[in-house]
Amino acid sequence: MSSTKSVCVYCGSRFGTDPAYKQAALDLGTSLAKNHWRLVYGAGDVGLMGAVAQATQEAGGETFGVIPTHLFEREVGKRDLDTFIITETMHERKKVMYMNSDAIVVMPGGAGSLDEFYEVLTWRQLGLHDKPIYLLNTNGYWDPLVTLNTHVVDQGFADQSLLDFVTVAPTVTELTQHLSGAFR
Repeated sequence: MSSTKSVCVYCGSRFGTDPAYKQAALDLGTSLAKNHWRLVYGAGDVGLMGAVAQATQEAGGETFGVIPTHLFEREVGKRDLDTFIITETMHERKKVMYMNSDAIVVMPGGAGSLDEFYEVLTWRQLGLHDKPIYLLNTNGYWDPLVTLNTHVVDQGFADQSLLDFVTVAPTVTELTQHLSGAFR
């Protein structure tokens, strides 16, 4: 069994409107490689997904991508990864990504990233795993999500532990520090 730690990164297949999102993806990819952590991601070569993978590869890092057949063309499946897996469904994709990671990072993204975030958060809440979950909150992108989660707790639909399961990091530097601590 490999002692290499793997970080699952959920993020947008677009770049978004703020150039800081792309820069954060590039910085995260470089940081993963420099720390000898394997990138596990959705195997796309577009948007933030493509940026984090390209940066990881350029910095000499290991990449593990998983893409379902129906998104292969849309997300431009990146075939030059160290590990490239094609699944039949989105559910299989998420399971393979989760099973091959030691921590989860959610960068800015859309509905797909929210789906992935809430699935791993729900699993954590139900005691199905204890992997750390991080929101990379570039320029406050996830502030409304943090507020929503607090509202859910305040309104009695979840325990305080729901908030404790998620660490919010405003920068890649702070995120890297959290990951380093988690991997000790």
